[in-house]
Amino acid sequence: MAGTSRHDTAMAMKAKQQLMSCSDPLERLRLQCLTRGSSGIKGLGRTFRIMDDNENRSLDFKEFLKGLNDYGLLMEKDEASALFQLFDRDSSGTIDFDEFLITLRPPMSKARKEVVMQAFRKLDRTGDGVITVEDLQGVYNAKYHPKYQNGDWTEEQVFRTFLDSFDSPYDKDGKVSCLRL
Repeated sequence: MAGTSRHDTAMAMKAKQQLMSCSDPLERLRLQCLTRGSSGIKGLGRTFRIMDDNENRSLDFKEFLKGLNDYGLLMEKDEASALFQLFDRDSSGTIDFDEFLITLRPPMSKARKEVVMQAFRKLDRTGDGVITVEDLQGVYNAKYHPKYQNGDWTEEQVFRTFLDSFDSPYDKDGKVSCLRL
């Protein structure tokens, strides 16, 4: 088993153990997500899409309540309502992906945030707070990517795929900002 896979398995097992004694609804939802693996934003995006029954890219209270139930987080309606309000940061009555992501993910340590920001600044060649394909062209060499080497992808496709892995699953616009940190 590869190191990453071992780490993923250990993290999932730890989350399952913590889940047994956790009473905070938000932390329980976080732990439920972690028991399904550590694929980061993609995993959270998958969780969000599973809860989004009508596929309108947002969750209303009914979808949220059903999603909590589907995840095995049985709670009283008033507790679920309080949790929904916690996610609904703009008080619109729905939760969009960014609200979901920002609320659900645990805060990063100061040291980790600084490492992420250093990487972000290195990729953001223009210094405008947004990473685009143009920024990547100066710091990321697509010619070593296997799909570029075998002719499946162009350099542009390599860059776009790289950016897409960090982009919101519902708004893949080819731009990644540091606002979510």
